[in-house]
Amino acid sequence: MSKLYKISGTEITVSPGQISNTVYAPPSKSVMQRIIAAAILSEDKTTILNPSFCNDCKTAVNIAEKLGAEIITNKNKIEIFPRKNKAATDINCGESGLAIRMFAPITAHFGNKFILNGEGSLKKRPLKEIEETLNQLNLDCRTNNGFLPVRISGNIKGGKIETDGSESSQLLTGLLISLPALNEDSEINVKNLKSKPYIDLTLEVLKKFGIEIKNINYEKFTIKGRQKFKAQTVTTEGDWSAAAFLAVAGLISGEITIKGLDVFSAQADKKIINAIHAAGGKISVTEDKIICKKSNLKAFQFDASDSPDLFPPLAVMATYAKGTSLLKGVNRLIHKESNRAETLKTEFAKIGINIIIDKDLMLIEGGKISGGITDSHNDHRIAMALAVAALGSKNGITIKNAFSINKSYPGFYEDLLK
Repeated sequence: MSKLYKISGTEITVSPGQISNTVYAPPSKSVMQRIIAAAILSEDKTTILNPSFCNDCKTAVNIAEKLGAEIITNKNKIEIFPRKNKAATDINCGESGLAIRMFAPITAHFGNKFILNGEGSLKKRPLKEIEETLNQLNLDCRTNNGFLPVRISGNIKGGKIETDGSESSQLLTGLLISLPALNEDSEINVKNLKSKPYIDLTLEVLKKFGIEIKNINYEKFTIKGRQKFKAQTVTTEGDWSAAAFLAVAGLISGEITIKGLDVFSAQADKKIINAIHAAGGKISVTEDKIICKKSNLKAFQFDASDSPDLFPPLAVMATYAKGTSLLKGVNRLIHKESNRAETLKTEFAKIGINIIIDKDLMLIEGGKISGGITDSHNDHRIAMALAVAALGSKNGITIKNAFSINKSYPGFYEDLLK
């Protein structure tokens, strides 16, 4: 085991040190979950190459099985045979915010009565928009005062609907996947859409399955009914969200080469490249890899409103930058696995870094990280941020609830520190 880290139960202690490594980015959980959703609406077998086995993707596979699909899994691929069995009525979405919002409008294709539930942090996430939106589709959708469980009954029908995208684009993703398979044409009018790149990702996956949707300035989506999902063999692309942590590790503590990424990806977190440039980081980007080297970073400004998952790695980068960095988009962090803005402020204070939150802005004062005992708050991205921050610290960092990383990137510690 590496001298850089020590495991004790659910805790991990990461010591300061230099890294020199070549790593393949893990498969994108965001992409794979969308592929699974499209696959169960197809008429034949879909094969997923380079699959992810993180907890969120395992949840999506389990949902597919609950909705009647037969799944054959091995190390290098997952085969999905849709509509082989009768769908179950109870759907467990684990801790996946994408799963609950995306599959809610899709379940109605497989029966007329479902209860969607979840675990852990998902029980605290507001879901009122699911209820308000699905009731416009001839469904009777009820939440528990805006929280789990979500009860859905009735026969879904397309038409003209409105939805609010100010908190999340995940429900819109589910609608875009669900509505093309209905008999009726549909029109979705969206207010205040955030995370537009995630909608680009959804439309990109749908295009691979032969589905056409007209996007009018992210405010209106027109959808022809009776479209057929064409079964595919699809390769899950590398995850830019995970790669952002690896890239920052290289900037602060040595050199890292990251392979397996698509530099032309629609993933929102590809913008980490822009942020690194803004901070004066040494980064080389080619078609098949990116290389990040230890850099003298300077304070930077970055709007992460459309890529909120970048906040944790950007916060680490800011702590190693000279001066005070400014990040915008704090309002997008309230309903993540934790209240991510407050969690960053609390946990970074324990290691000697001052973070100020001012409405939608986060100001991070660069400085020397002392080290200390911290807690991930069962938030996978907080755990990864603290581990990366430890590499340049004085005394190392102990992270409680360190294996929350299994939600998105089970191999993170090994990849980072081997």
